[in-house]
Amino acid sequence: MLARAARMLELEIEPAARHEIASRSRGTPRIANRLLRRVRDYAIVHASGADMPAVQSALELYDVDAVGLDRLDRAVLDAVVTRFDGGPVGLNTLAVSVGEEPETIESVVEPFLVRIGMLTRTPRGRVATRRAWDHLGVRRSTSGVLFDDV
Repeated sequence: MLARAARMLELEIEPAARHEIASRSRGTPRIANRLLRRVRDYAIVHASGADMPAVQSALELYDVDAVGLDRLDRAVLDAVVTRFDGGPVGLNTLAVSVGEEPETIESVVEPFLVRIGMLTRTPRGRVATRRAWDHLGVRRSTSGVLFDDV
């Protein structure tokens, strides 16, 4: 799909670079196309080809990490982990803490975080999984005090 989209954008892109974009697109064609357009824009501005270093630089510039989390995804995870000690935290409280609408958290951010195993939903609220803690580079001591490993 990305090869076809790249042809339509008149962008020559290496297969490994396409794979990198696909791996960060959450398995969603719409997101993959958006990231491809951002890579194209980056390549045009920086007068470079769409090779692996350019793709990685573009995705870093646009704040998309290796597993496909963007700024809002990380803000939600960071709030659950650091502000609410891993949870549980209610949807409205979480939304206020990151400055986003509850509907956006529930319909855009949360499904992906649950699907990749970084967040769980319980009757009492959202809870960060060990994978979320590890991804953020944060660990919890036995006393419940948070320490930043980074």
